[in-house]
Amino acid sequence: MGYGYWGSKHVRVLSSMPDVSVTVVDISPERLRDAAARCPTVRTAAHLGHVIDDVDAVVVATPPSTHFPIANRALGAGRHVLVEKPMATSVPDAEALVATAARHGAQLMVGHTFEYNPAVRRLRDIIRSGVLGRILYIDAARLNLGQYQRDVNVIWDLAPHDISIASYLLDELPVSTAVWACRNIGRRHADVAYLRLDFPTTHAFVHVSWLNPNKVRRTTVVGEQKMAIYDDLSDNERIRIYDIGVDPAGADDAQATGDMPVSYRTGDITSPYVPFREPLMIQDGHFVECIRTGRQPDTPGERGLEVVRVLAATDRAIATGQSSPVFGAPGVAPVLVPSSRAAS
Repeated sequence: MGYGYWGSKHVRVLSSMPDVSVTVVDISPERLRDAAARCPTVRTAAHLGHVIDDVDAVVVATPPSTHFPIANRALGAGRHVLVEKPMATSVPDAEALVATAARHGAQLMVGHTFEYNPAVRRLRDIIRSGVLGRILYIDAARLNLGQYQRDVNVIWDLAPHDISIASYLLDELPVSTAVWACRNIGRRHADVAYLRLDFPTTHAFVHVSWLNPNKVRRTTVVGEQKMAIYDDLSDNERIRIYDIGVDPAGADDAQATGDMPVSYRTGDITSPYVPFREPLMIQDGHFVECIRTGRQPDTPGERGLEVVRVLAATDRAIATGQSSPVFGAPGVAPVLVPSSRAAS
């Protein structure tokens, strides 16, 4: 559903899979013509209702504000659903999608594509091995010039990736967040933001921007023993491990002598080999497998709900100018919020 930037990628990937037939649904006749020209084997339709009885599953790749009504309708019809991030634009809507999927026995999966990225999975293995030591913090940057969105700010547009990456690497959920955000262009949404995510054992800092001259997709993991950088735009060294660090031993003596209060250690820089596989191909192939086998997705609707809860906390942090708890995270008491979701 939807043949925009991400929808066209899903069509390309799914059309390449054996025994998978694809129907493109979009209200734009121009986009439907483009889809048919690029993938002659696909069917096209202007509305989901025209084909809902003829498909087994629906991939929702439309503007975020439309995710809930489309996904909820498909799930209510018993269709399996893969919905792009963010899964919904409010916590009540995300909770409703999870409930609808359970009620109708349908698979609900969220498109947290980077959790299917071989480099991110390798970085998690490196962290779990203990070679980096205790994780002091994670720093992430997701920057570009555009694309400005009509219905969400830059945090809801870009940060779901980095929230999911950080929580995936740490195997933890943030319990609170603080935000600085600024609107530079237009009158609607913040286009630059900095987030602090407070995890039970460490912190993550996320910089997102629609207003940056260079495209940046970088995650830095700083450990006590070593540090690692994952650069998604690197051609051949997407992960680098730096055998460098700081030793605070002797800091008290250094104060008396006037020396530097820390000592530095440097060593080798290594880059493990990570065979490239397109993350979207892995993700969509996993979705098809889950439909065929009944297997629980690696990024189920509950995972999408977790990230939406963090995003909702960033809204509260912006509104109050203070750190906001992530309601629903372990150890954080939930609150009841009236639902304002649209009828499907």
